[in-house]
Amino acid sequence: MTDLACTHPKEHVHGAQDFVAAVERACVARGLRLTPIRAYVLGLIAEVAHPIKAYDLLERVRDGDGPGAAAPPTVYRALDFLLANGFIHKLESVNAFVACHHPNAAKHSVPFLICTRCHQAVELEDQAVVENLDRQARALGFSPQTQTLEVHGICAACSG
Repeated sequence: MTDLACTHPKEHVHGAQDFVAAVERACVARGLRLTPIRAYVLGLIAEVAHPIKAYDLLERVRDGDGPGAAAPPTVYRALDFLLANGFIHKLESVNAFVACHHPNAAKHSVPFLICTRCHQAVELEDQAVVENLDRQARALGFSPQTQTLEVHGICAACSG
């Protein structure tokens, strides 16, 4: 994980190795198993400064010397595990994955700000936005199951 902008930097894990170590600790605390392929995929996602597509991730696994190079389906199973446990997020609009900056938190919904030029994605940790969307949906009789809010635009670095 490179130096990505975030809305609560003191609550985040930024270095890729530190991030994987934090996820390992979270897995132990939750009784989950972070297998070598899961840790490897997580590390690859954490190393990039922008969302990464599954195909690009598969290429990195094939080109690398880590586990899973000979079995691409294991990469998809690793992604499923990491998503299901809230260690990564999937950006639906660009069909790509980003590491969740706070792996110790329970699975959560967060809005994302996605730069259309540099492709950086920032978790906008605003619980009020998430709660407001949920409340309005329920007021209309809608039972939300998942929430994906992605705002596309130009980041400060690209517009400057």
